[in-house]
Formats: sequence, C-alpha cells, structure tokens
Amino acid sequence: MNPPIESQVIRWRLRGRELTFPRPVLIMGIVNVTPDSFSDGGLYLDPKRAVAHAHELVSEGAELVDIGGESTRPNSVPVSEEEELRRVLPVIEGLAGNLRVPISIDTRKPGVARAALAAGAALVNDIGANREGGNMWEVVAEAGAGYVCMHMRGTPPTMQASPQYQDVVGEVSDFFQHRLKALHAAGVEPEQVALDVGIGFGKALDHNLKLLRELEWFKSVRRPLALGVSRKSFIGKLLGAELDARLPGSLACACWAVRAGVQIIRAHDVSATWQAVRMTEALMSQPS
Repeated sequence: MNPPIESQVIRWRLRGRELTFPRPVLIMGIVNVTPDSFSDGGLYLDPKRAVAHAHELVSEGAELVDIGGESTRPNSVPVSEEEELRRVLPVIEGLAGNLRVPISIDTRKPGVARAALAAGAALVNDIGANREGGNMWEVVAEAGAGYVCMHMRGTPPTMQASPQYQDVVGEVSDFFQHRLKALHAAGVEPEQVALDVGIGFGKALDHNLKLLRELEWFKSVRRPLALGVSRKSFIGKLLGAELDARLPGSLACACWAVRAGVQIIRAHDVSATWQAVRMTEALMSQPS
C-alpha cells in the first residue's frame, strides 16, 4: 500500500543544492529589472538597487530570489536577448557568492538562461515551458539546474485575448504530464522540475479561480508546486482593487495555496507573505 501523497518525500535539485519536501513553504522573492513590469517596473533598473533589494527580500524571509529582465505582463513587448542580458547579468553577478539563498533567472530565452547559470544562478523559471522549441532544456540539463515549468496559453502580448478552455484543470494537468515526459527525454530529471499552473497567464478570471480551488489536484503529479498570485489583475477584477491595494487578496490566495499543498509562493511583498504563510502552517500543524 502506497503512503498518502502528503507524506511522500519529494526532492528538488537546484544544481549543488537539494530541497526535500515536506518542509516549510518556500517564499520566492521577486526582483524585476525592467522598466515596464506591471507592479514594480522601473524601481530596480539600477543594478545596485536591484542587488540591495534582493538582500532585503532575503532578510524578510525569501529563500529563493527570482531575477527577471523582461516583463511578461499582458500586452507586454518582448525585448532582445542582448537587452535582457544587459539588465540581469550585473545583478546576478553582484549577488552570486554573496547571497545565502539560490538565485533564479526568470526567462524564456535559452541564451539568457545559459549566461545566468554561468554567472551563478541555480534555477530557471521558464514561463514559456520551452513551448517554442530551442535548447532551453539542454541548457538546464547540462547545468543540473532547477527548473520551474509554467503553464501559459499564448504569449504575453496575446495571452489575455479571450482565452478558452473546456476543462482548465484537466488541460493544465495534461500539459504538465506531457512536459515532464519531454523534459525527461531531453535529459532533465524529474527531481529538477517544479510546476506552476500559471495564474493570469492565458486565463480569464473564472479559469484562475477554478485552478486555485482545485490546486490539490496537482499534488498527484508529485513535483513541487509553485504559485504566483502576487498583486495580479484577477484580484483587482474580482474585488475592484487597484494595484497598490491587492496585498490582502494576494495573501488570501497564498494561505489558501499553502493549505492545498503548494510548496513555493512567488511574491513581491515577502515580509507580509512570510508571516501569513508561517501562521497558516502553524494553524495546520498537528498539536503535540
């Protein structure tokens, strides 16, 4: 008889590090080195400010730091590989060896991933899940890097143009099964991969809510689950909240996700998210 899913050990390898679940939920702090990200665009374009912000997020409880050099908000305009590298490499180089937590590179471009990993990153957060082909998975396999495989329908410039699903949970689940098989065939071991259902990426409000309600469904895949809901527009659509008023909604979703078994929460507001997550875990824990 197999043990319950909740008690099974899941390992996640990030180059020389291995994280073992169950364990306290990881907070992934966001550092956008962009002029046009929906929430903090333009705040951390200066590499020194970005490096300082990353250290601040770690002091607040982040156990991963995600560096991104290209906005992927709806209707965003892609940037060249050269521009993305110009933005992120000085930040990664400034953090490598000086940050006690793993560095993640948020990119769809294999060339950016390769350079970031060479500069000291340990994880590739790929919102495109290599759907456009290319050698992203070869780069990840060669480095032994961690990999976050996210579901997205369409591309950032087009993804919110009336997305349609017959069964959003089933279709995202099928996508993950297909990607995990293809990743393994490309040399990326399952232990390197975490999964993200892609809230807000090619989903209407009802799709986002359905995925959140049924997050427990994805525990059967037996890979770490990551979730990014921080300040996203579906919260504003549901609650009528402007961007700077979406923290309560973001925290509610994070706490719900922890109860559902999500192991990685990606957040702008690390201190508040850390407190909310730790309190949720305390309330969920068995009394001694």
